[in-house]
Amino acid sequence: MRSRWFTKPSVIFGPRPPHSWLLLCLICVLVLIAILGSTSSSAFDSVTNTPLPDIYSNYRRLKEQAAVDYLELRTLSSGASRQKELGFCGRERENYVPCYNVTANLLAGFKNGEELDRHCEMSRPRERCLLRPPKDYKIPLRWPAGRDVIWSNNVKLTKDHFLSSGSMTKRLMLLEENQIAFHSEDGLIFDGVKDYSRQIAEMIGLGSDSEFLQAGVQTVLDIGCGFGSFGAHLVSLKLMAVCIAAYEATGSQVQLALERGLPAIIGNFISRQLPYPSLSFDMVHCAQCGINWDEKDGIFLIEVDRVLKPGGYFVLTLPMSKPHGRSSNSKRRNTVTLKEELTEKICWTLLAQQEETFIWQKTIDVHCYRSRKQDTPPLCSDGPDTSPYYHPLVGCITGTPSKRWIPIQNKSSGSQLSSAKLQVHGVQPEDFFEDLQFWGSALRNYWSLLTPLIFSDHPKRPGDEDPLPPYNMIRNVMDMNAHYGGLNAAFLEQKKSVWVMNVVPVWARNTLPLILDRGFAGVLHDWCEPFPTYPRTYDMLHANGLLSNLSSDRCSMMDLLLEMDRILRPEGWIVLSDKLGAIEMARALATQIHWEARVIDLQNGSDQRLLVCQKPFVRK
Repeated sequence: MRSRWFTKPSVIFGPRPPHSWLLLCLICVLVLIAILGSTSSSAFDSVTNTPLPDIYSNYRRLKEQAAVDYLELRTLSSGASRQKELGFCGRERENYVPCYNVTANLLAGFKNGEELDRHCEMSRPRERCLLRPPKDYKIPLRWPAGRDVIWSNNVKLTKDHFLSSGSMTKRLMLLEENQIAFHSEDGLIFDGVKDYSRQIAEMIGLGSDSEFLQAGVQTVLDIGCGFGSFGAHLVSLKLMAVCIAAYEATGSQVQLALERGLPAIIGNFISRQLPYPSLSFDMVHCAQCGINWDEKDGIFLIEVDRVLKPGGYFVLTLPMSKPHGRSSNSKRRNTVTLKEELTEKICWTLLAQQEETFIWQKTIDVHCYRSRKQDTPPLCSDGPDTSPYYHPLVGCITGTPSKRWIPIQNKSSGSQLSSAKLQVHGVQPEDFFEDLQFWGSALRNYWSLLTPLIFSDHPKRPGDEDPLPPYNMIRNVMDMNAHYGGLNAAFLEQKKSVWVMNVVPVWARNTLPLILDRGFAGVLHDWCEPFPTYPRTYDMLHANGLLSNLSSDRCSMMDLLLEMDRILRPEGWIVLSDKLGAIEMARALATQIHWEARVIDLQNGSDQRLLVCQKPFVRK
């Protein structure tokens, strides 16, 4: 008696088919799989061997879907099950920044300002969901228009906050309907940003602020940058000015600066070191930044001394003094204390004072610290280039034994380093220049890939014109595994109007000193933790070899991709380069995050693949 599973086919096909017919069916199935395989390989053309203009010619969604189905069949055949797409978080989390939960920190016993600091260990795992943009969020204006005009609904600075601000803020900004316009001539200082910048240059002995680069000032750490106008002016002078400010529940300075396309990161001086190595910046600037520099025996100034290069400048501008009032007298006493004790304790020299602005210069004489009359603060006993990843603040002076103790006045401007300086960093010149050539070629290929995608597959918004060429569609770029900063250098060489946040993972070789010495922006970070920035603050994320190194038990690829989705703007781009296994896993996870994803086979005989994704603009 025939089994039930065989009865139904016999009704349809008649008597039991011969073995030759079964063999023919098997051959047809194999041919179909081969066709799908060839379709996928043709859909994901080579970046290097195929002429670049033809990479995505006649590209169709149907063709892409066949390749996607093929990849999913391979995933299913390996025993994995297809996961559902993730849902969206509630509106209360649209500006969520992990690791900054003041309420939880207070309950955990943090106090004296430490509750405002970064505490990732207090961030309990939450339900995995996607942060949605604010209700009236709009794609930022393209650079450089976006530097001076932003959409007010894109940031947490509301109209009420603006109207309740002081007169100087109103001079700085003009609220027109749903836009905030920044006037470059009006800034924190009454005489305007340009006059203020020129005043600083003259106080350190320069003819104008256009001579900052010739004087060795290339990188500036701007503490509490306000609305970013001073940093925007420094960027126009070809300087790299990085804003660093504390986390704010409303009216964030960091979010505002990044919305304007300016480098910024969340950080403060409360209890921990900044995630920068010693001798990182040519100038540290604080204009009304709200830090009491005389607290905790001057430990905040010691932290400034740690990140300041030899011969570098500390610029402090106090609030405009009032005729009467305790606040004014307190600030004045603070300044007097600095003037009297700073030189002897940490080997700084007060160069000049004009009204409320003071400028000190760090010594270039490494022996000055040992020849002090007082030995407080003492010299640190640790090595000069230890990794300062949110370590507690220290009350000792560091950096003096470092081979990087080179006065800023003795360095040449630009991102090219001499062979002698490369050897200071332990880098072979041939490796460095090979890396530079590789990323120059890689960036050209990236741009050739993105250009047809933007024109053919860009999710055109209703009522908008076709997008302009991609050179000004991307401004804020993050290289999540920066190595020597080669991608940043390639952007500069090809004159792309972008800046790059070069992230050096804590598990990788610490090349951040080299990156900062090239005049680039950079930071140390542990990718098992969230990045210290607000949502929707980067236009493009790039990572080479990062996925393959998620070896810690604390790390999850899905959590990393969710963090990337949090900090990426809607319609932003992701370019991941990694081994085939890691790329295929990321491709499967990307579908859960609603990303448009394409796998690119380099076809150069290596196991490397590219995963190019775009985050959609979802209005749910």
